[in-house]
Amino acid sequence: MMGLRKRRRIQVILIAAVALALATGLIGYAMRDGINFFHSPTQVTDRPPAPDEIFRLGGLVEEGTLVRGQEGAVTFSVTDGGATVAVSFSGVLPDLFKEGQGMIGTGRLIDGTFQATEILAKHDETYMPREVVDALKEQGVYKEPGG
Repeated sequence: MMGLRKRRRIQVILIAAVALALATGLIGYAMRDGINFFHSPTQVTDRPPAPDEIFRLGGLVEEGTLVRGQEGAVTFSVTDGGATVAVSFSGVLPDLFKEGQGMIGTGRLIDGTFQATEILAKHDETYMPREVVDALKEQGVYKEPGG
């Protein structure tokens, strides 16, 4: 009788482990397109991502590079102090988007230009995305707000 109980427990544990592994695999498979990795301009120039890889690019909008074209087309450069990446975007920019401010864009790197599908800008004087702050601190060009 005790041998049967032990065997049942082992079977239940094995079935639970297989179910957990299967659920984890399915969740990972479902999220594979929803995960966008953050890159600074220096990381993008050092190790360019594949043209089909969607990622987030963040940094400061470089002064004097913002050019507004026709039908909502906008080009500008993003820098982290160490490198600069050209950005192209079609659409409506956030109201707070301007030169010298922090931004994060989602898109792909195609022929050396980041083709953005979404642009986010900081929302007040003290906020900047953590990834952008970390990248700017790494390059030694981060300035504390108000200072």
